[in-house]
Amino acid sequence: QVQLVESGGGLVQPGGSLRLSCAASGSISTISFMGWYRQAPGEQRTLVAGLTSDGTTNYANSMKGRFTISRDNAKNTVYLQMNSLKPEDTAVYYCYVRATFSYWGQGTQVTVSS
Repeated sequence: QVQLVESGGGLVQPGGSLRLSCAASGSISTISFMGWYRQAPGEQRTLVAGLTSDGTTNYANSMKGRFTISRDNAKNTVYLQMNSLKPEDTAVYYCYVRATFSYWGQGTQVTVSS
């Protein structure tokens, strides 16, 4: 079992920045992939950024150059640094972990609005 606790969402103006955090606990040695997804109202949940256990990252095209995913192994935490935020980035952001099974965080709301 892996437990995930997310934090860092909120309201930010266009052009602003936020950093999301997702702390993992439990059977973390089995984790092979950590990532962030997002879901806007009426839309499907889609991948924002992912990070494999060997350090390989991948990003959705619209996030490249603006978002950065990273991991602090000592804290078992994955981060999503979001810069140059746009209103269309407004969504609920979910942490995702693939270990023996797949796990989702509870979601954190990000709202980009003036």
